[in-house]
Formats: sequence, C-alpha cells, structure tokens
Amino acid sequence: MPLTDIAVKKAKPAATPYKLADSIGLYLLVNSTGKYWRYNYRFLGKQKTLAFGAYPDVSLARAREKHAEARKLLADGIDPGEHRKETRQAAMAAMANSFEAVAREWHAMKLKKKWTQSTADKTMTQLEAYVFPEIGHRPIASVKASQILAMLRKVEARGIAYTAVRLREVCGQIFRYGVATGRAEDNPAAHLIGALHKPEVNHRPAITERREFGVFLRDLREATGYDPVTRHAAYFALMTFVRAQEFRFAKWEEIDWKGKEWKVPAKRMKTGKALPAHTVPLSTQALALLHELKDLTGHSPYLFPKAKGYTDAPVISENTVGKMLNKMGYQGRQCVHGFRASARSILSEQGWSREAMERQLDHKETDSTIAAYARSEHLPERRKMMQAWADTCDALEAGGEVVSLHGKTAA
Repeated sequence: MPLTDIAVKKAKPAATPYKLADSIGLYLLVNSTGKYWRYNYRFLGKQKTLAFGAYPDVSLARAREKHAEARKLLADGIDPGEHRKETRQAAMAAMANSFEAVAREWHAMKLKKKWTQSTADKTMTQLEAYVFPEIGHRPIASVKASQILAMLRKVEARGIAYTAVRLREVCGQIFRYGVATGRAEDNPAAHLIGALHKPEVNHRPAITERREFGVFLRDLREATGYDPVTRHAAYFALMTFVRAQEFRFAKWEEIDWKGKEWKVPAKRMKTGKALPAHTVPLSTQALALLHELKDLTGHSPYLFPKAKGYTDAPVISENTVGKMLNKMGYQGRQCVHGFRASARSILSEQGWSREAMERQLDHKETDSTIAAYARSEHLPERRKMMQAWADTCDALEAGGEVVSLHGKTAA
C-alpha cells in the first residue's frame, strides 16, 4: 500500500533501522539519525540503490517526482545513478570553467607578474561588484557579447561610464586568457568596441596658481585638529608628489638618510615591476618631516601605519588624506593626486626641464629599455629641483617671493 504524508510524518526510530515501502522500489529508510528516501533498482542485472534526500527536506511528493524521473531514465536504458554522477561532474567542470573562476585565475597571474597590490585590489573590487553577479556563474565559453553589454549598461546607468569602459577592457583580457588556456573560443568583449558611451575626461582637482597654492599651504599648516600621522602623510605626499600607492606603503627601510633619498621598490610603481627602484630625492624639509614622523610611527615598519580597525591594509587608507583635505574645504579644488599637477605646473614656471619633471613624476616610457635607464636619469637636476620645490612651498606659505631657476622673481 502506498505511503501517506501522515504515515511518513509519524514514523519513529526503532531499535533497528527499518523501511516503509511506497511503490516500485521507492521506500523510506528510518534509523536513529533520521528518515531517508531510497530507491532500489536493477541495471544490467545488478542491484543498485539511489538516494533521493532526507525527510522533511524532501517531501513524499518530491520523492515520488525523483522516483518517476529515475524510472524514465531506466526505461531509456540509462543508469540513473551514473547519470547523476555525470551530471554532477559536468556541473563541477562548468563551475571550474566559469567566467568567475577563469577571471580569478587571470587576476592571480596578473598580480604575480605585473600588477601592484593596489591595482589588483581595485580590479577585483570592480569585478566582484559589477561583473561576477551578472555573468560570473556562466561557463566562459557560453558568455555572449549581448550579456556583457547588458552588464556594462547597468554600470553606465550608475553614472560611472569610465568604469564601464575599463570593465570592457578587463573582460576582454579575461576572455583572451580563456582562449589561450583552451576554455573559450572567442573574445565577445572585442565586439563591443564603440558600443559604450565615451566618458568625459575629468582631471584630478589641483591648485596650480602660486598665490592660491600659498593660501592652501597656510590652511594646511593651521589644520592642527587632525590626526598628526595624516597631516605628516599630506606633507610627505606634497613634498615628494608621488602617487598614493607609493607613499602609503612607504617603509622606513626604504629611506636612505645619508644619501638623502627614498628608494621606492619597482613593484609599487605604476610603470611596472621589471624596472629598477624609483629614486626620490629628499629635501631638507622632507628629512625634517621624517624625523618628526619617526617619533610617531617608528615602531612600525611603515611610515604611515593604519589606525586600528579602519582598513584591511597595514597602512592608512587611500582616502585618509583626501578626507582631511575635503574637511579643510578643498573638496573639488585639491586632492592628493593633484599635488603632482600642482608641483609640475609651478616648477615648470621656474624653468626646470621637462625631462627632469617627467622622470621625477615617473611617467611611463613606451620602450622598456629607455624606461629602465630613465629612472636614474637627470638625478643631479632632480635633487636640486626637489629642494627648490620645498623652498618654493615655504616661500609661498609665507606669502613671499619665489626665485626661479634663472634668478628671476616667480611670485
């Protein structure tokens, strides 16, 4: 007699396991640990058992559905147990070759060979936020250009067109990696060139007029109500005008006190890991600042260690100094990255060579051989220039005049 819902519900464990039969090999196995649906069948003369799950997660009605599906396979000459194994293996293979799996493998390769940790973290954050939820679960070989475009359109709708363009490029690199490793046949992202709105170029806010920059320097000097490590980070970034990822992760062991310079490891530079370290000459003022900072953070290997609990990185957040500048009233007028533009503009007016400034800013050379040489090029001039920049900042802060490289009044 077939089982009923009430009979299944009331079944209790006994001293030994027992079975409650339903029909055509389907039964409920009751033991001390619970109630389990089983199906006994024969295939090619061999007795086999197939599990359908535990009650109440699998109801009587659902168990009968699974039983019916298994019997249909048997009628077609297919072993339902082997069919289940093959289906699971196919699903696991598809998961291993999903867009997300391939993307994470590609990401690890890029980090190991080329990227800085900052670039890697930013790229993965964007993939996890915008790409994986939409196409990450799909086998990479099955992803269509239309699906990628739909995902990118959603990113555009958030008002971040540049991110959408960047993600199209990233997806293209992932698909090319998938093709190279035999898990994709095509790069559908390549078909989307021109399909997205071209983002407007927004330059980082920077004060480039000398007297206005002097006002900013006076405001910074008077901003005593902020964390002293943050204020020192702002001044260090201003005096060296390096990128945020370069000064945030600066270590005391990188400072050459005797040589009056800071050696930034190539792996932290935007222009690539294969080049030599980038030398940043340190002015007298920068060295004095570091001596003050040593009393605050000398216990740490980093110049600017994080405040406890505020970031996963061992150093201050990339937004820490920027938030201070915003609170000072300079939001949209001066940012940390903008110090590079401020220094370049003001120094160029003083007559320093473009080559020296380009080397100090560590702007990328297209030829790797030239780039390797360039990092050490113009170093004597750059030492003078960095001292002149610090002296210029002192003079502008005091509201006085600045003497240019050629001895003429510049402010």
